Amino acid sequence: MSLAPRLEVRQSQQLVMTPQLQQAIKLLQLSNIELASFVEEELERNPLLERDERGDRGDGDSDGSDRADAQTRTERADEALGDDSRGYERSEALDGGQENLYGDDTGSDAVPARVGEGDAFAVNSWSGVGGGRGFDGEDGGFEEMLSAEDTLHDHLRKQLHLATRDRQMLLIGELLIDQVDDAGYIREPMAEFALRLGIPPARAEAALALVQSLEPTGVGARDLKECLVLQLKERDRYDPCMAALLDNLHLLARRDLTQLLRVCGVDMDDLQEMIAEVRALEPKPGRAFGGAPVQPVVPDVFVRESQSGGWLVELNSETLPRVLVNSRYYTQISGSGLSKEDKTYLSDCYQTGNWLVKSLDQRARTILKVATEIVRQQDGFFAYGITELRPLNLKTVAEAVSLHESTVSRVTANKYIGTARGILEMKYFFTTAIASADGGEALSAESVRHRIRGLIDAEPPDAILSDDRIVEILKSEGVDIARRTVAKYREAMRIPSSVQRRRMKAALV
Repeated sequence: MSLAPRLEVRQSQQLVMTPQLQQAIKLLQLSNIELASFVEEELERNPLLERDERGDRGDGDSDGSDRADAQTRTERADEALGDDSRGYERSEALDGGQENLYGDDTGSDAVPARVGEGDAFAVNSWSGVGGGRGFDGEDGGFEEMLSAEDTLHDHLRKQLHLATRDRQMLLIGELLIDQVDDAGYIREPMAEFALRLGIPPARAEAALALVQSLEPTGVGARDLKECLVLQLKERDRYDPCMAALLDNLHLLARRDLTQLLRVCGVDMDDLQEMIAEVRALEPKPGRAFGGAPVQPVVPDVFVRESQSGGWLVELNSETLPRVLVNSRYYTQISGSGLSKEDKTYLSDCYQTGNWLVKSLDQRARTILKVATEIVRQQDGFFAYGITELRPLNLKTVAEAVSLHESTVSRVTANKYIGTARGILEMKYFFTTAIASADGGEALSAESVRHRIRGLIDAEPPDAILSDDRIVEILKSEGVDIARRTVAKYREAMRIPSSVQRRRMKAALV
């Protein structure tokens, strides 16, 4: 075979995902909170995108403040394009008209047809992002005037500056405070910390002792035992017997009272009093300050019983962003004398805005389609509860709604359904199947876990159920399950073993 340069022509096929399709897939798997944040960023970046607030005001653009908002947004677009022209009229809502966004046809970027008033998924029927006021000159809510709550680090720094005037100790102490996690612990060993700063280990230990003297008591501890010791010393309750108890926290976790009596050298009454004191301590002194604000779970879909006896599935309009593309303004300004760069920028904004509107519309349709099929498959759960939850997988739903399994997986990720039985994640309804002992219909793993919990909760103190006994009870009820599966489900529900439960209930008697 000769080695020489030559030209060859080859024909091949390759699947390429366009940026628009990648964006659509990204939007599909976002939660409603993440979606609202994404749309807000697009509204700030794209001067042709507008939030439609006509549904909130009820009188279209007749409101003077609405006209002022429109003028402000138009000025923002003109400023982005470097053009002095003015004028604005709100465009009609756009509809993508795509049945499956993830097929071979990714759709066109041309202006879609108008959506009819009866279309439940029309963009102009969607609610505004966040339900609040934007950045268009309107006043913010009362909560915007509230000051932020002090974090744990801020709280410790204020105390540190009152506790010492030594500048070196202040610097070392602040660096130690930076190492405190949300629970109030310092995980870095002091030897490594001293080596990293180039200071004597004794100096690092002195700074640690200073930090540990701050409030809340127990902060700056390196492990659970040290955290409890700090709190007991403050209460003057740290004696040799208590030290022996804290040295054997693993026995306390197992409720091995017999061994604890031996190592502590006390009687049962004293031991129970010591255990009660340890239980009253705070194992995570930093959690009183919290962390990042917890976002409440808002359902994406509501399910309620209809008058005809079935189930009515509807989207939560409060979680759907409602945006428009100002096509009239685009037509007006694109005809003026713009530079080539401005025309390219304007065209890109117009195509991106159109695709975003279509992607949001398709996302809403797909979520509703998948949620409707989930409700149809799990109608027994909505009618009778968790005992009637059926085995279900992504493939079954995907085949029923003519979508790919990966699409269904993205739709159900971080999405919630509001039901009469609470707000549940869509993933909750997908459970594995457990065979029936009598050859009947398979059972849902979630319903079996619920039954195991019910058996353990109802067990009397003098008749604790072992895993083997639970297997016998379940098999008598028609559930073919192995002992290791029962143990796995029990551990996943954080239920102690039968030995630990027997010790716990014996200690309470």
